[in-house]
Amino acid sequence: MIKNSTSHYGSVSRALHWTIAVLIIIALALGLIGDNIERSADSAEFLQRLYSVHKTIGVTVLFLAIIRVVWAISQPKPAALHPDRTLETLAAETVHWALYAAMFVMPLSGWIMHAAETGFAPILWPFGQNLPFVPKSETVAHSAGFIHMLASYVLYASLAAHIMGALKHAIIDRDATLARMAHGKSAEPASGAKPAGWIHTVSAAATLAVFAAIIAIPFVTAKETSVAPAPVASAETAGEWQVQSGAIEFTVIQMGAEVTGQLPDWTASIDYDPTTGEGQTEVIIDTSTLSLGSVTDQAKGAEFFDTSNYQTAVFTADISRVDGTTHVANGTLTLVGETVPVELVFDLTVDGDQAQMTGSASLDRRDFGMGAGYTDEGTVGFAVIVDVTVTATR
Repeated sequence: MIKNSTSHYGSVSRALHWTIAVLIIIALALGLIGDNIERSADSAEFLQRLYSVHKTIGVTVLFLAIIRVVWAISQPKPAALHPDRTLETLAAETVHWALYAAMFVMPLSGWIMHAAETGFAPILWPFGQNLPFVPKSETVAHSAGFIHMLASYVLYASLAAHIMGALKHAIIDRDATLARMAHGKSAEPASGAKPAGWIHTVSAAATLAVFAAIIAIPFVTAKETSVAPAPVASAETAGEWQVQSGAIEFTVIQMGAEVTGQLPDWTASIDYDPTTGEGQTEVIIDTSTLSLGSVTDQAKGAEFFDTSNYQTAVFTADISRVDGTTHVANGTLTLVGETVPVELVFDLTVDGDQAQMTGSASLDRRDFGMGAGYTDEGTVGFAVIVDVTVTATR
């Protein structure tokens, strides 16, 4: 039979149950495998495929869960075979609620985390990479990722409890609880009793409280640990021009998509004569504070910025005016122990004692020996575009 009754599960409910169960187990296995594989050039392509499948399965589970809930609402639910066992029935109901909640919260938080990032491991067709009202934001991605992790713990626990409960019914109680979901066997409670009405309310409320806490924790902890933001840049006293604000960003192509990172902690010493259009600058960057979305830790690793051994990058250059507001800073960039010539072209406007500049430079990561094992641009591009903005006063 397709539909449920008070004594058995129909074929639609059983198909949805087992399909979702198999997909969840596969997704969990892929996630655990991926988390325990070392990030390197040799594993990059495999991890990209693994996480793409993991994410796609997660989104599939989300939509199947929606279908399952809609179907469950329209169908009668088979009665518990032992409603007189109050604590057991309460535990079973709570586990069911937790599983349903996890089937929504875990994949949705994962999708939000993915949408807030760019680049690594795209969700496969027909699902998209973005979600409405979800901005590209490392903060959003981090919060969603934390919720995703906490929801996974609930899913592990509730899934284990659900499986153990089913085995108990099959091996110890020797009743038809598992058989009703396995092949649609019909069975009624021997006593004809029904579970106490408060059980549904308490189990639902307990699950709601747990997941409300899971969703709230990232926001509460972020508020508690927040401090006054550090200045984007600070100026050296030796410079004629004092930096008031600014930003250094870098963009690289990863897995065919642009990924933009930030270098938030840097200082600049700037001398510049608006009359001659000439000057000098030295910029010192703390690379240990860089951020690059989901691959920040890998970017800090030995294959790339190697921040455990090289925490500082230094750009030193002579400034000259090319034409009008167009200028160029010709100098060198010392990064991960390599010094390479760099040309930064920028637009500079000076109004009295106020100056604003925007510029960019194109680097090749191979010149610095970064990502030497990533010989294929399809994984990590060779070109790195650095964008700089500065507002300064004299």
